Formats: sequence, C-alpha cells, structure tokens
Amino acid sequence: MFAIAEIKGFEYFVKEGEKLIIPRIKAQVGEIVKFNDVLFLKANDKVWIGTPKVEGASIEAKVLSHFKGEKVIVFKFRRRENYRRKKGFRPLLTEIEILKIHLPKES
Repeated sequence: MFAIAEIKGFEYFVKEGEKLIIPRIKAQVGEIVKFNDVLFLKANDKVWIGTPKVEGASIEAKVLSHFKGEKVIVFKFRRRENYRRKKGFRPLLTEIEILKIHLPKES
C-alpha cells in the first residue's frame, strides 16, 4: 500500500513504516499528527485517484525530531557592476515516521 500526499505544500510518496524529512511542523516530538490531503492511494489491487483529494483518506505519522538542515548559500551578482550579495540560511526541518495509511470509507 502506498499513497501520494501533500504535506506543507510539497508532494510526497509515502509507505507505512517509512521515514520522511519535511519542512518544520508545529507539533511536539513524539506526537501523532494526521495529514488529510491524500492525492493518490493504492491498496492491494484497488486505486483511488483524488479530484483533487481522496475523500475520507488520511495518513497518520509520528514526529521523531526537529532539526536544522544544511546551510543553503544564496549568491547574487551582476557582472561588471561591482554588485555582490551573499546570504545563507539553514531550513528548519522535521523528521516523521508514517504509522498508518487510512483508506476511504466504501460507498
């Protein structure tokens, strides 16, 4: 069973038991979070395609840790103008583990 879910504006391919690194979410370490934006779902031989989301499907995940990513350097320049700007930042990230993919109710 796998799903394609939208989490914090990005689309992720998820399976149960898998660990993901996503942009920081507001949840405590060890807390269970639920994501309702499932775009595609496949379980056994059955497929659900969302228009745009699969109604009734959700994903449960456990927050494992919060951390900062590697430094990203942003460098701007204009040739022959003596214009140079160098900035850097470290993105705030969260590691989660997918616990369960809930299927939609049959109708």
